[in-house]
Amino acid sequence: MPQWSAYTSGERIKILRGREVTQTDLAHMTGLALITVQKAEQDICLTLPTLLKISAALSVDASVILGQQAPRRTMERGDRAMLRQVSQATHDTAAGLLPESAEPVSDGVLASSAELAWQHYWRGDYLTLGGVLVPLLTDAAVTCHVQPTSAAWQALSDAYQITACMANLLGARDLAYAAVGHAKHAAEHAGDELRAARVESARSWVYLRDGRVTDSLELAQAASEGIEPSYRDASHERLTVYGNLLTHCAVTSARLDDTDRAGDFLSQVHAVGARLGDEYDFHGARFGPTTASTQAVGVNVTVGEHGKALRLSADIHDGDLSGLADAARNRYKLDVALAQADAKMWDTSLDTLEGVLTDAPQWARHQALPNVILERVGRASTDRLRRLSKLVGVPVSTVGGFAEVDTQAAL
Repeated sequence: MPQWSAYTSGERIKILRGREVTQTDLAHMTGLALITVQKAEQDICLTLPTLLKISAALSVDASVILGQQAPRRTMERGDRAMLRQVSQATHDTAAGLLPESAEPVSDGVLASSAELAWQHYWRGDYLTLGGVLVPLLTDAAVTCHVQPTSAAWQALSDAYQITACMANLLGARDLAYAAVGHAKHAAEHAGDELRAARVESARSWVYLRDGRVTDSLELAQAASEGIEPSYRDASHERLTVYGNLLTHCAVTSARLDDTDRAGDFLSQVHAVGARLGDEYDFHGARFGPTTASTQAVGVNVTVGEHGKALRLSADIHDGDLSGLADAARNRYKLDVALAQADAKMWDTSLDTLEGVLTDAPQWARHQALPNVILERVGRASTDRLRRLSKLVGVPVSTVGGFAEVDTQAAL
């Protein structure tokens, strides 16, 4: 039986829907026209909005359809070993199974360890992150058990939340759901309203990656309304978490193809970014005016407005991106690369993509957009497609064959 990555995207869609779901059924499930579903399965045309709707309807991550992961994620040995260790630490600490010899740790040490874990997460350095998370989970849980403080519960909440976010990226959905639930429990023990809201943002993202798009939007919107800043309480911390949640609302609305609603949320996002005036990081939530601008580019790419996305990106300069985390900066560049591909700027798109793949290979392995971009580009040399597809982790035959047909359809 061929490896999952050896199939075309259209073949994967057909396999995933199985015999019980017809093409007509899938069209009803997604709200797409039957001809759109047929073209997707025939590898004639698969746009990003279509991909997102089909992946949500089939309850799989978009990267499964693109062949970057099998329906049950396949990872490199190091990733699997790390994830097993983090999973064991997560379940053991939540169940109260703590080492007898473990001693409580000071609030300062826990806070520093949590900050270090966030830094590794935002750099996309997941193997190193796993090595930080395991002792952090244990130390924070032991401290909360022996001599609980608000700071200890905050650190434990962060440790679980980071675990949930990493597991979500790596496709370990059960671990993501469990960890984000533990994170909320710890945040409530800490009595930290903003941290609890930040955890809801993470849970909303888990829902989104699991195809629960409507649930994701409802959760993020409710959480944002619960912490909406007032004139008397508009601290940088509250504005950062609030802006982060509104951004998620805009992204999720775009996934639901609700352009007007996405635009309304983006207006609020820009307003909050302007109030902040700079980029801030609080409880792992990162937000500011540059984040607002880069997210607007991504939202417009999602709804198929590549021209508007490129016009918005023209006003964002490399120097403006210095305040963003590595992962946020790289994701923005992938959005730009996809907009360039949709605008038939083939070489420019590949230049942008290659820069991301070279700078952040480990992070990019767990993203769906690189493969989308390669499938959209059909004017590049075979050698270059082969080099980039190797970085993405898919065979050149899959990318090249799809790209050629798709380009002909576009022309």
